[in-house]
Amino acid sequence: MSSVVLITGAATGIGNLTARALAAAGHTVHASMRDVGGRNAERAEALLDLARREGQDLRVVELDVQSDASAQAAVATVLEQSGRLDAVVHNAGHLYVGYVEAFTPEDIQRLLDINTLGIQRVNRAVLPHMRSRRSGTLLYIGSTTSVVVPPFLGPYVASKAAADALAQVTAYEVGQFGIETTIVMPGPFTQGTEHFPNADRAGDAERTRAYAALDAMVARNEEATEGLFPPGADAHPRAVADEVVRLLALPAGTRPFRTVVDFSEAGVEQVNEVLRRAQERFVTRLGFGELLHVGGAPAPGPQPDADRGPS
Repeated sequence: MSSVVLITGAATGIGNLTARALAAAGHTVHASMRDVGGRNAERAEALLDLARREGQDLRVVELDVQSDASAQAAVATVLEQSGRLDAVVHNAGHLYVGYVEAFTPEDIQRLLDINTLGIQRVNRAVLPHMRSRRSGTLLYIGSTTSVVVPPFLGPYVASKAAADALAQVTAYEVGQFGIETTIVMPGPFTQGTEHFPNADRAGDAERTRAYAALDAMVARNEEATEGLFPPGADAHPRAVADEVVRLLALPAGTRPFRTVVDFSEAGVEQVNEVLRRAQERFVTRLGFGELLHVGGAPAPGPQPDADRGPS
């Protein structure tokens, strides 16, 4: 069954690949990005050309995850054009590379605003509609970095860990209104995205110079990452897009809470399983075991313009 899907950060990388893969699978895809009429105009047009050429229902919508108004407007556009919204793929994100001390508080605040608060803005825009329908899927593109915690990516790791925690606690609550959650955890990729080429560096150059003795390690980080892949592995982010397609094709109620797409063999699956058991035991001991399962809350009362979200 085809779904209406909104993808954030679909201009490049995993988001772009996912938009293409979902459209090819027959879904109605609203690929969102910033500045559709400006710097991303060519990328937007490439997606629209693909849709016309292949007869796919692939559309482009303006969405800046750093803006509440933009998130609300994007969701309103999706609902106006498609009449419903079945799934959101939270993919928009940015990368910082450098030494933690050299990042100013403003640097880290900006990254958290994109990678963590951006998710909250979009969820607040879509959840009134999903709650009113008592169905929907929130699919997060997380990261194995929140488990393995690699060096020289401190603010990024912190932002992805915070986003993961927010997704988990949100899942307890929205699950009672029939809304499913899946967190996809990609491992590192050294090709197929603009994550590393577009990464920002720390804002304090003087503090960065103080760590010059470690510069050689940072310089070989990409090579070191590639050394983790087994021989012959096709470590390309299209594997993440394929996993999203697989997940959305599963019947409602059967999607896993977490799934890992990792060619570095970091052992994240085993950590996730230990964490899952500990969390389930704790929540059950609290007496909130029903929150571990989707469904269960009474139907909400009338909500004016619930499909559109708050104005």
